Amino acid sequence: MTGTRGVTQLADLDGRPVVVVGLGITGQSVTTLLRRQGAQVTAVDSRDDAERREVASRLERDGVTVRLGPDQLGPGASVPPATSLVVTSPGLRPDTALLAGAVAAGIEVIGDVELAWRLRPVLADGSRQQWLAITGTNGKTTTVRMLAAMLAAAGHRSVAAGNVGTPILDVVTDPEPYPVVAVELSSFQLYWSSTIAPLAAVVLNLAAHHLDWHDDIESYMAAKARIFAPGTIAVCNAEDPRTVAMAERARDLARTVAFRLGPPGRDELGVAGEWLIDNAFGADVRLAAVSEVQPPAPHNVADALAAAALARAYGDQPGSVSAGLAKFVPEPHRIALVAEIGGVAFIDDSKASNPAAAAASLASFPSIIWVAGGLFRGSDSDLDGIVAAAAPRLRAAVLIGTDRARFAAALARHAPDVPVTELDSTDTGVMDQVVAAAAAAARRGDTVLLAPAAQSWDMFRDYPARGDAFAAAVRRLAEPR
Repeated sequence: MTGTRGVTQLADLDGRPVVVVGLGITGQSVTTLLRRQGAQVTAVDSRDDAERREVASRLERDGVTVRLGPDQLGPGASVPPATSLVVTSPGLRPDTALLAGAVAAGIEVIGDVELAWRLRPVLADGSRQQWLAITGTNGKTTTVRMLAAMLAAAGHRSVAAGNVGTPILDVVTDPEPYPVVAVELSSFQLYWSSTIAPLAAVVLNLAAHHLDWHDDIESYMAAKARIFAPGTIAVCNAEDPRTVAMAERARDLARTVAFRLGPPGRDELGVAGEWLIDNAFGADVRLAAVSEVQPPAPHNVADALAAAALARAYGDQPGSVSAGLAKFVPEPHRIALVAEIGGVAFIDDSKASNPAAAAASLASFPSIIWVAGGLFRGSDSDLDGIVAAAAPRLRAAVLIGTDRARFAAALARHAPDVPVTELDSTDTGVMDQVVAAAAAAARRGDTVLLAPAAQSWDMFRDYPARGDAFAAAVRRLAEPR
């Protein structure tokens, strides 16, 4: 929870002592911005290495007090006396000693997104910049980029920001104000927010995630639910009961709208025949053909409906939805076709690094050679659910990574007839073996699908590096011999 002394008005920061916790890229940006606002800034970071000392030297020349070292965030750490506001990096847990101590002392603790909200510019007509906000476990980046494309197609000066695209503090301080911003928000950012009230906001889906930070699913949901603020048009997923419950529990909403993959009911957007239909901001309004959603996987169609709901909430016409989808270019490593070799499609969905994302990916293809494994953060029951649902479509599986045995056990329980190849190498060069094994198991019409359902850090720097390795191995396979 944030502190209890009330909301700090940024107009009165001149001369007031503020603490910035964390000196990564975001923390440095926050520190510089607060100094420009006239605040007396103390910046703290648990790292004390050459990189942080260089940052500290630069900031100290600008009048910032910098404190480095493990003790700054360790047990017993506290903010300096008279501190009026703490701005924290979103990844720090609430039980971090300095943050917990500030809250206990009644000092307000916020994140960079909350800071940005309070700094939103006043437009020429006297109104404030509007936010259209997106959160959820999976699909946030795709949805925010689809929304940005729709807003651009409607002629708005807008931008995608937050966890994607332009940093949100840069957006709100741009000399030429953006009237509307498509903002992706994480559960960490929302936890440290207290006054954000988007014009419209969507929770795409909810599955157990980041429980090492939030401790349990209820706390994770509570953080996400902050996006549904009083006065907000709340958009939920009619086929995800958790998001529906979040909207139902929210107070003083402007209205509630839902989206679904089937025919829409009242106050819903959905799919009827080959069309995306709006039955919330109009009556049976055709927005776009389903074929305009690329790639046309079911969860991408759901993301398109969510983006369309936000665009329509802002008042955009159906033509801008269609035009935006036509111009939308998917981000890498999200159901990306790498190549088709001998009638077999090789798909890179390395971003599918948790159970819910992998399940959605597996549901998109009829005949699959599944490439999976890595550091699995879910439970065995999560794995059982993935495999049981996908079993009719699985023709073979190739498993890698630290937790490959857990995947093999789930396949043995729920898809015992599916051939499984386990590769025990943890070298990144194993992808050539992965692709070769998958190609050997595949036949014309199959899809070799990298949808790992697990984190990449046991073998790769991150999920893009894993996807790049897969794609490079596929391209080598396709080279003439």
